[in-house]
Amino acid sequence: MEKLRRLVSQIAHTPPSERHTNLPTSQLSLIPLLSFASSLYGFAVFLRHRFYHLGLLRQSRLPVPVISVGNLTWGGNGKTPMVEFIARWLADSGISPLILTRGYAGGDEAKMLQMHLLGTSAKIGVGANRAATATSFLERYSYMDPCIGSCFKGRCSNQKMGSNLESDKIGAAILDDGMQHLSLWRDIEIVMINGMNPWGNKKLLPLGPLREPLAALCRADIVVLHHADLADNENINAIESTLKKIKESMPVFFTRMAPSYFFKVKDNSCKLPLRSVDNTVVLCVSAIGFANAFVQGIERIGALQVDRLDFSDHHLFQIKDIESIRTRLHILQAKFGSKPVVIFTEKDYYREPEILKHLDPFEVLVLCSELQIVPRKGHTEVSYQDLLRQLLEAKVSGINKP
Repeated sequence: MEKLRRLVSQIAHTPPSERHTNLPTSQLSLIPLLSFASSLYGFAVFLRHRFYHLGLLRQSRLPVPVISVGNLTWGGNGKTPMVEFIARWLADSGISPLILTRGYAGGDEAKMLQMHLLGTSAKIGVGANRAATATSFLERYSYMDPCIGSCFKGRCSNQKMGSNLESDKIGAAILDDGMQHLSLWRDIEIVMINGMNPWGNKKLLPLGPLREPLAALCRADIVVLHHADLADNENINAIESTLKKIKESMPVFFTRMAPSYFFKVKDNSCKLPLRSVDNTVVLCVSAIGFANAFVQGIERIGALQVDRLDFSDHHLFQIKDIESIRTRLHILQAKFGSKPVVIFTEKDYYREPEILKHLDPFEVLVLCSELQIVPRKGHTEVSYQDLLRQLLEAKVSGINKP
């Protein structure tokens, strides 16, 4: 299954004009079947949207504003880091956020969010039925009535609510991976796009990486180009041009993942500076949506030599995978004459931390990074937060109208 996923992923990110030169016959033989499946998928997507439009399928609506953070393609677009960024901003503004996530593949993203947001007022609800999860949390904690939510009016930035009881009430919900989760109404739609590889071959799943046609971007209130620091200006300009053709007034912001520090797998309280891998041989191991950004980030830090071993997104590491990693480490040690260091992403660590401890005698580190807004064309972190506040204020005002 892992091998098949890699084959399909390679097809999805290879332009049609390059297929016959870059893909082997075994992969080319899969294209007719994938194309047929893609057509069926596209028809199903059309019908689903049509049913919601006609009211044959109904959306649940929460009594608090809902911010959806989603994407148009599979994996590697920075959705979860953006969810954390917004949750922290809301919590710092005195608004207790409820994060709604499906908890896919062991809940690695939910576990990471819980650790990062520890000590804040953020709450994390895990479950495929996001409306039911939200209802459960709202019944447990109650919610802040938008008509008394002066924080949405911009008057309590960086202040805590007056009482512990009020601060525990949910003031907004954040829908993680929400663009295609149509069963829950959203007030703000944020769409994350991978600036290094925005739409692959522009085909729908499974032939391509698109979960919906590009025209679906017209539903977005804000588009964020992730990995903007790793994408060249030509690609960014081309993406912006495509976005303006779809929606002329689309606000576009830019983000990056900024490496912060490492910690040891066997002692996650032991933090190491980024310079710890200077002039060392490194093996990057990951099971994330877009491993290129992770590897390039390690290369920029200053490692002497960087090798990589990629698995499909959300892959659950097993003993056979650990043996494969160990074999690659021994090969690197023999080649360069020094013991290499293996580095995992934080998401991979939280998926299954115990199994990663079985790589003795090699040192195993985890890279911790944080999402940052990249200033570009007058769009900054402050202007992004201001736009979110304005959109929330408009939604709350709409809720309060008789």
